[in-house]
Amino acid sequence: MTTTHESGDPAETSAKPPEDTPAATPAPTRSARASRGAGVQLVLQPIVALLLAAGVLLWAFVFHTLSATERETLNASSLFERIGQHIALTVVIVAVVVCVAVPLGVLVTRPGLTWLAPVVIGIGNIGQSAPAIGLLVLFYLWVGTSVAGFWVGVLPIAFYSLLPVLRNTVLGFQSVDPSLTDAGRGQGMSAVTVLRRVELPLAVPFILAGLRTSLVLAVGTATLSFLVGAGGLGVLIDTGYKLRENSTLYVGALLAVALALFVDWLGALAERYLGPRGLR
Repeated sequence: MTTTHESGDPAETSAKPPEDTPAATPAPTRSARASRGAGVQLVLQPIVALLLAAGVLLWAFVFHTLSATERETLNASSLFERIGQHIALTVVIVAVVVCVAVPLGVLVTRPGLTWLAPVVIGIGNIGQSAPAIGLLVLFYLWVGTSVAGFWVGVLPIAFYSLLPVLRNTVLGFQSVDPSLTDAGRGQGMSAVTVLRRVELPLAVPFILAGLRTSLVLAVGTATLSFLVGAGGLGVLIDTGYKLRENSTLYVGALLAVALALFVDWLGALAERYLGPRGLR
């Protein structure tokens, strides 16, 4: 009988090179995914807004037969006037909000005045909590029913839209590391220079985030300003509702939505590109 012995050389076995394994590709981080999503939004949102506005105008003027009363409301001069009024309302409202909220937020974060922050935020909360239409009507009654127009529509809506910028300004300045302000003072900077060169740049991302929210609140709420004679796209919505003109109602409502999307996109651009480079 023949016996077969199987033997293995341990050195030979250990000398075998390990099989090549493909290097694992790192999974995208949450911040990378969020950045990609924000980039896609920045590209798609203005396209959606333009398509929405162009689509409703194309439907109203090309594929739909307007009645005589609808043609009086839906014409080029009337539409440009209402859109211009709405944009003017939004721009002035946001300008008022920034001019009031940012200096006020800076003031209540200064040493010795921090006790005012809850009071100021509480007043802003009142404006945000109250119905916008109630603020408009109450302000209209307060200044006198014989007075109506642009500023009667601007000021109550500015009060309504104040809180996001005010709260974020306070939060932004409160979030600044005290060691950074101490370092600035240690280099001989005055309090104003520290505010301008250290605190404000670090608070800008917070302020821009609040500004974006206020922009959307302003452009949406400005549709109610027709109640006090300030004009805007709300005139089209109100006319379409009262006269049962669905075309006018659709055009006014969808143009307001398109404008809100476009304004929100502008806020996103500002939030992304106007902040300090080191914090983007």
